[in-house]
Amino acid sequence: MSRSSRTLLIVLSVALNIAFVTVWALHRLPFGCGHHAARGLAGGPEFACPFHERLQATPAQRQESESRLEAFRKASMPLCMEVNKHRLELIDLLSAPETDRAAVQAKQQQIADGQNQMQARVIANLLEMKAALTPEQQKTLFDTIRARSDCAGHGPMAMGMGTNRSCR
Repeated sequence: MSRSSRTLLIVLSVALNIAFVTVWALHRLPFGCGHHAARGLAGGPEFACPFHERLQATPAQRQESESRLEAFRKASMPLCMEVNKHRLELIDLLSAPETDRAAVQAKQQQIADGQNQMQARVIANLLEMKAALTPEQQKTLFDTIRARSDCAGHGPMAMGMGTNRSCR
């Protein structure tokens, strides 16, 4: 495999990892206690979600966030599967004995389009979450996302954070 193909794969991998880590963080970090809340709503023993506790969320906020997250997960699944399918197709194109650069670029565009759609959905979901929170809870939410948003495993995002770390 040529050096440019390897570089392309690394860049593509980093971009996909950032997109999916963001989605994962939204699923797991801020309101990722669905299995606990569902038990409490079903009449079983309720387990405390550490993030809901950190936010000091009301029971109504907890229920709303869990139902919103579940709807987001269901709505996002087909798009995630489509992007993953295109990613595997890109790998197949790159691994072919003769690389068709036009096909590779077209596949990259399909992946980028899917990632842009997912990013728009994540942002819309965050704005909906934000609207249901008090200003103090919003600060806690976004501080947590900032603290846990890594750039492809290279530490916290550096923009405005007073560190010298950057994505390489």
